[in-house]
Amino acid sequence: MLTNVAALVYDGVAPFELGVLCEAFGIDRREDGVPLLDFGVCGPVVGQVPTSVGFSIGVEHGLERLESADLIGVPAMPRGGVVPDEVVEALRVAHARGARILSVCSGAFTLGAAGLLDGRDCTTHWRYTEELQARYPAACVVPEVLYVDAGQVVTSAGTAAGLDACLHVWRQEYGAAVAGAVARRMVVPPHRDGGQAQFIARQVVDCQAETLGAVLTWASERLSEPLDVETLARQAHMSSRTFARRFRDETGTTPHSWITAQRLALAEEMLERTSNSVDEIAADTGFGNAATLRHHFSRARGVSPQAYRRQFSCVPAPVGEPSR
Repeated sequence: MLTNVAALVYDGVAPFELGVLCEAFGIDRREDGVPLLDFGVCGPVVGQVPTSVGFSIGVEHGLERLESADLIGVPAMPRGGVVPDEVVEALRVAHARGARILSVCSGAFTLGAAGLLDGRDCTTHWRYTEELQARYPAACVVPEVLYVDAGQVVTSAGTAAGLDACLHVWRQEYGAAVAGAVARRMVVPPHRDGGQAQFIARQVVDCQAETLGAVLTWASERLSEPLDVETLARQAHMSSRTFARRFRDETGTTPHSWITAQRLALAEEMLERTSNSVDEIAADTGFGNAATLRHHFSRARGVSPQAYRRQFSCVPAPVGEPSR
């Protein structure tokens, strides 16, 4: 269980991306039902550390702070700079003992310097993915996605994607309700799938008739109903082909992927907060039957609905619920 988080910084750290880690893991949100984490900022230098934008920050802990961390966050760092040898060694030692490591934006280059991306899927800001692959050819760089969870190592793109990755970790450790509480305090979406595109193909026009917001709201309130492209297109008063193209342009994903993600998020909430059977939840979320829900849930979350419920449920499981 995640209880201890350290943010690692050195000369040239980007303060905004450091702020992402501080906001996600360093704020006391116990009044919202969020566990309080032991959070600290550390680095090879204790004291004033220059940032990338002309001011310094005070760092209270040395690299020994990494020795107790369950999760180490690495914000954006200078891509062209040399990663201090002691930082490389500290990351390798932490990784070897099993600590999880999460990078934001160009923090992936720090992980690459430590050899932690070798043989792993990973990502960074879309402007730097080719550079990351060229510099660390043993890495498996996945361009343009929001974040990549490779198990012990999580890498993310720019600032907003860093928040997505942090919420992903909260969700894995404490469930959808806690991740949702963190997201509400930060006023961001509670869940965006890591495989979603980093950017949309065109600017969304600031006009209600030119966006799909109303259709998305309509669909999210009817997840138990059939929601194929044709149904959504009719609601948007478009042809199916035009709707599918517009949807991809404005959201960065497909209608099917978006609907599936919304249904999974609802299923998670119901598994945590209700005693409904998996069959009932499958019907209420539009998956139709328990087998289909298990298929999508296990593929997306890595565990079965029943295993997720055992870990995160706030209510007793229904009598006779299968254990698999």
